[in-house]
Amino acid sequence: MHDEHDGQDAALTELRKVLKAAMACMRLNQTDLATRAGLGRTTVSEALSPGKPAPSSQTVAALARALQLPVGELLELQRSAAEGTERGMRPVPGRPISEWDPHDLEVHPAGPGNAVPGPGRPGARAMPGYVRREHDRVLAELVKEAAAGHSRAVVLVGSSSTGKTRACWEAVQPLTAQGWRLWHPFDPTRAQDALEDLPRVWPRTVVWLNEAQHYLGDRTAGEQIAAAVHQLLMSEECGPVLVLGTLWPEYAARYTALPAPGAEDPHSRVRELLAGRMLTVPEAFDAPALTAATALAEDGDRLWADALSRAGADGRLTQDHAGAPELLNRYRHATPAAAAVLEAAMDARRLGVGLHLPQEFLTDAAADYLTDTDYDQLTDDWAEQAFAELAALVHGKQAPLRRTTPRTRRRPPAPPQAVDSPAQSAAGPVFRLADYLEQHGRTHRKRLCPPASFWHAAHAHLTDPNILNNLTREAENRQRLQWAHSLRERAADHGSTDALSYLALKREEAGDRAGAEALAQQAADHGSTEALFRLAALREEAGDRAGAEALAQQAADHGSTDALYYVAMLRKEAGDRAGAEVFYRQAADRGNTDALTSLAMMWEEAGDRAGAEVFYRQAADHGNANALFHLAMRRKDAGDREGAEALAQQAADHGSTEALFYLAALRKEAGDQGGAEALYRQVADRGNTDALTSLAALREEAGDREGAEALARQVADHGSTDALFYLAELREEAGDQGGAEALAWQVADHGSTYALFRLAALRERAGDQGGAEALARQVADHGSTDALFYLAELRKEAGDQGGAEALYRHVADHGNIDALFHLALKREKAGDRAGAEVFYRQAADHGNIDALTRLAEMREEAGDREGAEALAQQAADHGTVGMFPVAERSGIFTRLWPYGLDPDGTPTSPWRASVSIERNRHLPPGTV
Repeated sequence: MHDEHDGQDAALTELRKVLKAAMACMRLNQTDLATRAGLGRTTVSEALSPGKPAPSSQTVAALARALQLPVGELLELQRSAAEGTERGMRPVPGRPISEWDPHDLEVHPAGPGNAVPGPGRPGARAMPGYVRREHDRVLAELVKEAAAGHSRAVVLVGSSSTGKTRACWEAVQPLTAQGWRLWHPFDPTRAQDALEDLPRVWPRTVVWLNEAQHYLGDRTAGEQIAAAVHQLLMSEECGPVLVLGTLWPEYAARYTALPAPGAEDPHSRVRELLAGRMLTVPEAFDAPALTAATALAEDGDRLWADALSRAGADGRLTQDHAGAPELLNRYRHATPAAAAVLEAAMDARRLGVGLHLPQEFLTDAAADYLTDTDYDQLTDDWAEQAFAELAALVHGKQAPLRRTTPRTRRRPPAPPQAVDSPAQSAAGPVFRLADYLEQHGRTHRKRLCPPASFWHAAHAHLTDPNILNNLTREAENRQRLQWAHSLRERAADHGSTDALSYLALKREEAGDRAGAEALAQQAADHGSTEALFRLAALREEAGDRAGAEALAQQAADHGSTDALYYVAMLRKEAGDRAGAEVFYRQAADRGNTDALTSLAMMWEEAGDRAGAEVFYRQAADHGNANALFHLAMRRKDAGDREGAEALAQQAADHGSTEALFYLAALRKEAGDQGGAEALYRQVADRGNTDALTSLAALREEAGDREGAEALARQVADHGSTDALFYLAELREEAGDQGGAEALAWQVADHGSTYALFRLAALRERAGDQGGAEALARQVADHGSTDALFYLAELRKEAGDQGGAEALYRHVADHGNIDALFHLALKREKAGDRAGAEVFYRQAADHGNIDALTRLAEMREEAGDREGAEALAQQAADHGTVGMFPVAERSGIFTRLWPYGLDPDGTPTSPWRASVSIERNRHLPPGTV
């Protein structure tokens, strides 16, 4: 993976040859050379060692001077080696930490912006002295562990401008002397760069994922990036590495939230990566931090002195450094035109428009944010004045809305790919909204639907299909159905396969088969066969096998084997075994090993075990090791234990860790504890921490508690608390409540209180209500009300309505609005509609949109249509609750407004999709 010839061969080899020859002539060892050059011995060792990255220019210059070699010639070799010019290959990701400017890593500048000269750049802004807080101490320990050779990762979670990025920068400084590199993926996009180059990261590299939502939250690559980071952390070959990220709390909450039963789980890998790796950065300085900042100010640090004079009372000093209060004041006191532009920018960002907002879009979008009076008073140059007003700097650091230039791509052009069209450059200037105002907009404008001019401007000026899809979804979630249709058509016109697929299905449902197929073909031409695949399934379900097969074949011609496989399954379900086999064989011929497994299962179901085994083995030979494993399980079910073990061993030999697990379980069943443990260790050696959990359970059952806990802690050190959690349950079931609690608190120390919830539940079900509640209250005292909420649910299930309501009230008093919603439900079920409305209203006032929707339904049920419409519109304007659009949670929206709503909240007149292009201002084009 890290062979020196991967992009650095000749120049790096020659450089090291010259340095070693000079060392030999001067009879110096590496320690002597390090002393002469004023460098660390590790730095010198790596500069001379094959398999290590090219040394930095500073290191080479120091070595050249110490060895009395021509500096210029060696620096030329160093540049060739670092750039990989000998083979035109990309350099290793990152560069030495010492070569980075913190502001290039997105550390917020502070103060008036006076430039201080620095190497390789005209100037750098001064930063205030650093005040260390509790999270810095935790970071420092992780950095020490990384320096000692252990890969580590942490994501700092806090609101905008709370000092997360600066904390990361300060934390990595001790690694500079050890020659660590730092890599900040951002070109051509953050997600794309990370996904492409994470496998190329060298040992002793800091992976800098500032604003990690751009990586982990990417709709296309986020889960893959999380998996790649996890693999990097687990790989001994790549380690040690240190992964540092930052997130706003709302993103952290979104990524770590468990999906509702039966719902999609779009962030499962991200949630696993973040588990036990999040570190909270507080909003405000505590008393010790304020004392430290005051001491710096008294020692002459003017930046701290100024910040303390403005924000010392509430402790929000880092926000002051970043200009947040002034940004908010500038918005609040802006001219009407400038405020309209800012609000359009806030809405654009919260609804999914990219960082770079085109000026033409913002100018057109701002119109309906103005009152009629303010609109009538606009001058011809109003837009120029508004953008100039918003570009003025706040304390010399930031502007509410600043003009920006997207970075130029500096990589060799890649071959064209058949995917959604890339983002197109906006015609004219683009602007970026200040982070603090973006967050302010997300918080304070979340219940507002943008006006008509916003949607019109988006349709007229935005061309990126992904952004258009985002806006389509947001319009649809808010029941602005006509605009959603028009934006989706524009996205399709710009190559969005999602939009093309959706429109194809709608055409199919309307009976326009030719139109559906044409749109599906367009999607396939852009790289997605999903539409063809789904059309094939619809045709099959409608009984049109010939049509389904034709579409499946078209999808296959575009590279999809899933369509063939799906039709085969449908044939099998319909009893057409011969037809199913034909399609399974076609899919298998195109490399789908699942098709071979399905063929094997068909033959086995028909009683031909020998024929089935042929297909299972073919699947295994094509890389599907689990095929043999499935065959092994079938043999065991048939009573052939010996045959099952033989096949499971073959599957394990083909690389299936699942088969090794199965073998271990078989050995355990047979009473062979030693054999089972040996197999679990084999699985653990392959990097699977679940095997360590199973080993811990074996030790616990054998009475070796000390050994069990040691193994469980190993698993926890690898980022999973499952083993500790499992041991806690075993201790509880054995009656050792003290031991169970001790282990559960260890799990909590690793970032998860779920084990404590489970212990509380076990005690509740065992009849120990006092013990359960005492434990749940301990968890609540540590900041989590989920355990009390869980207990309330258990009390409700057990019929203890009074006890449940008391706990719900306690949870609600601690700010959990879901508890208010459940109290309302309880009151409503008990027939107390008036009491229910009170709690629904309280929950709605705290942001629970489900409560608002239920209030609307209750008004509708009572015959109060006007009241129902007012409440339902508030819910619709909000758009989504968690992962779910409001409109998907209740049929009231369709009943009230079958054609949707206009942006101003009035019901939309009857309309239908049309091929005509109607360009009336602020009306959705393409509808009549």
